[in-house]
Amino acid sequence: MKAVRFHSYGEPAVLIHEDVERPVAGAGQVLIRVAGTSFNGVDGNIRAGFMQGPIPVTLPHTPGIDVSGTVAEVGAGVTGIAAGDRVIGFLPMTGDGASAEYVVAPAEILAPAPTTVPLADAAALPAVGLTAWQALFEHAKLTAGQRVLINGAAGAVGGYAVQLAGSAGAHVIAKTGPGSIELTEKVDVVLNLAPIEPAELAGLLDLIGDGGVLVNTTVWMPAPSDEQRGVRGIDLYVRSDAAQLGHLAELVDAGDLRIDVAQRFPLAELPTVHAQAAAGHLHGKTVITI
Repeated sequence: MKAVRFHSYGEPAVLIHEDVERPVAGAGQVLIRVAGTSFNGVDGNIRAGFMQGPIPVTLPHTPGIDVSGTVAEVGAGVTGIAAGDRVIGFLPMTGDGASAEYVVAPAEILAPAPTTVPLADAAALPAVGLTAWQALFEHAKLTAGQRVLINGAAGAVGGYAVQLAGSAGAHVIAKTGPGSIELTEKVDVVLNLAPIEPAELAGLLDLIGDGGVLVNTTVWMPAPSDEQRGVRGIDLYVRSDAAQLGHLAELVDAGDLRIDVAQRFPLAELPTVHAQAAAGHLHGKTVITI
């Protein structure tokens, strides 16, 4: 089968489109014929070697933590999933990813793919959709009527967060670019998705009312707290959750959540996608079609 892999850490040019042996599903695993994967910022950081401590991978490594595709075979002990099922998943970051014609995935991370969008486009949902969901509802405990400021709302996670918070009945304030924020009333929740300076992140605390929450996804910069006012700072590390992902797919099919794809590239052009991202020229969610 064809795959894109890197044999050493470095610039996007280390990515090679090559022939590799097709994997086999082991016990508890599923072999997926990949329809699509997507680019996430962490893919570039892993390839560059910046994440060797928290996310160690074995070289050569196939990137691509999002997957959408069709089940080709199931391993021993797998129930509830059969060959031919259309699935999506957020793959383990330390294992081989979905920038290949086939990928093996743990059965327990997979959810049925939404049926109202092209299967390849469904790969734009798992990592960023789960990040938005977990930030808003697991960590911030967002409820109807609360005020939430989403800093970095123009990005892929931000797009889902704005939709999900609005559907939950929250009052959403979306900040899409640089510059100061002036509010007439403090908010209950701030979701920071932007790579801002530490002083600017600390300044977001002043926008939160007593007892509120700051959830931060830029985990290399710890979220500050204000203990005197009971404002909690939480650093979000997204995790795979098939039940949550299945719920997000149901929201898509119900018309309550929109999957936005900015551009699509064939697998062989994945090095171009990484190069555009490294140069700051990649905007919106990019899907890699297989």
